[in-house]
Amino acid sequence: MFNIEKIRKDFPMIINHPNMVYFDNSATTYKPFSVINAVNDFYTNLTSNVHRGDYNTSFLVSNEYEDTRKVVARFINCDEKEVVFTSGATFGLNQVANYGLDNLKKGDVILTTLSEHASNILPWFNVAKKTGATIKYIKQDNEGILDMDSYKSLMDENVKVVTLAHVSNVLGHINPIKEICEIAHNYNAIVVVDGAQSVPHIKIDVKDLGVDFLAFSAHKMCGPNGIGILYGKFDLLQKLEPLVYGGGSNSRFSSNREVMLKDAPFKFESGTPNVEGVLGMKQAILYLEKIGMDNIHEYEVKLKDYMIQELKKLGNIKLYNPNSDTGIIALNGDGVFAQDSGSFFNTKNICVRSGNHCAK
Repeated sequence: MFNIEKIRKDFPMIINHPNMVYFDNSATTYKPFSVINAVNDFYTNLTSNVHRGDYNTSFLVSNEYEDTRKVVARFINCDEKEVVFTSGATFGLNQVANYGLDNLKKGDVILTTLSEHASNILPWFNVAKKTGATIKYIKQDNEGILDMDSYKSLMDENVKVVTLAHVSNVLGHINPIKEICEIAHNYNAIVVVDGAQSVPHIKIDVKDLGVDFLAFSAHKMCGPNGIGILYGKFDLLQKLEPLVYGGGSNSRFSSNREVMLKDAPFKFESGTPNVEGVLGMKQAILYLEKIGMDNIHEYEVKLKDYMIQELKKLGNIKLYNPNSDTGIIALNGDGVFAQDSGSFFNTKNICVRSGNHCAK
């Protein structure tokens, strides 16, 4: 497997807060020294813009920037031209919703679930409002497990978009994305996946899954804040209009409003990018790859199973997802307000999150 004590020494937050128990990794993760050093190195030795400067540091940083794109492509098994740098999963999912604004009409259907993160449901509410499309919800059981019979019964030629999380940020179940894609594609619908909680914790192969779009954030996988990835099949990215326009996205434009955009992914990367975030994300991926995604998932599930076993011994704990496929645990004390539980844990140096977790 791996040496967990050695790994813990890679994280300054653990070193500096040895008595703190951090259980809020679904929200954001600690960063290893290699990621922090990459960000610091950019600011102290490499500060420059990418794809613009005619000098050595700009050349060097541009190469590192594009090498990160290759690292991401290898990590999720896609072509590098299908990797778009974004500010995070939220922006990526909003960018894909532009597809809906341009391609959906009254009578069309968007399929999703009631357990989605706000970032993967509010953009589609907006699409439905502006296009007249209808949103329908796939049924789930009390633990949030998807009812595939419900999904199959809802699928018809009116469904144009299926959008859902690979892993719920609240209940932790892994949705059968490959099967979902196969069924959706039989009806010529596209599948948009929120990968914020899956990419950091399980091995992802977008070609095997068959997803059309996948968005995720670096800060949930030991990387910097403010940087993420939108994966899209190249032909769909070519058809997708950018959410933001500006320098770097176009090859030329004229005074009579004729604009020639660059090919994907560059047409989606207007303005000065978060270069330090990109370089830090590269190191985060290399760090996770060194440990091994299968090893990470196996270890997290063992920890989750142990914690649930011990919680059940207390007898006064409500577990909402005891059978989840990942390390996410949703719980509460019987008859205790969730925020009160969170505040109590804080007095014991235990970091948790209470509430709806951006889902409803």
